[in-house]
Amino acid sequence: MVLTATITVLFYAFLLGLVHGITPDEHTWPITFSYAIGSFSSRKGLYVAILFSLAFTVQRAIASEIAYFALINWAQFPSLNYYVYLIVGLAMFLVGIYVLRFNKIFHIELLPSSWIGKHKHHEFEDTPRQIKPSMALLHGFIAGWGFGAFALILYTVLVPKMPNMYVAFLPGVFFGLGTMFVQAIFGSIFGRWIRNMKIPESEGLKLASKVAGNTLFGGGIVFILGGMFGLLFPRIANLHIVTPINVHNLHNLGLAFVMVMTTVLFIGVGSIYINMHKIKEKYQNTNETP
Repeated sequence: MVLTATITVLFYAFLLGLVHGITPDEHTWPITFSYAIGSFSSRKGLYVAILFSLAFTVQRAIASEIAYFALINWAQFPSLNYYVYLIVGLAMFLVGIYVLRFNKIFHIELLPSSWIGKHKHHEFEDTPRQIKPSMALLHGFIAGWGFGAFALILYTVLVPKMPNMYVAFLPGVFFGLGTMFVQAIFGSIFGRWIRNMKIPESEGLKLASKVAGNTLFGGGIVFILGGMFGLLFPRIANLHIVTPINVHNLHNLGLAFVMVMTTVLFIGVGSIYINMHKIKEKYQNTNETP
């Protein structure tokens, strides 16, 4: 009887994770999109999405164990999500700087003029860095501490149904695995998207890195501003539009939805469109075929 009940709870946790991965969640979509696009490969997109989701799963397992012992009552910290936005945004912002090589420009004025003269071309080379997959692990663990409707169900409904402390972490694991399954598919699709564009691989690699860098850099600013806004004006930040779609992340559209759409659609997809236009113009001016 206990075993059957436990299996049922874990099944629901996995289903909840699937829905969490499918819907436009601010803790998963922007980061998976950025890293997968930057991978310029279906296989690598799948890989970074799994890494991100794996770290996310570890966090949810830890938090589930904590919730079981009621050491943290998540409902008592309504501002927690805004602090997570700030931390996630800062991490995205810094990775964006790394990828786009902005740090070279920020530090160039501190170097001796003779050194600058020798290395000027290298410092301002318009070639973005490739994203390191290991960075996705850090993002996944940080993002996992965000709190929303899915976390509320997981920590206050599913976890307490576990029979003992030795298996209290399992709902978090299965929730993470459900999220991982969907995010892995999205990561593979996003990673393949740019690669299927009819441009040379060298240009595609630059495009993928630029888009990833722009999305992380711009998205980081969006998340930082969202976190600051939520902490300064919590009542306004909690306002939302109710839709007839009775699915979490789609039923109540508020600040989180705006951040996701701004980061993925306006910054991410917009960056793809702008950079693709530049590539086409480049080949038109040289009378070459991309």
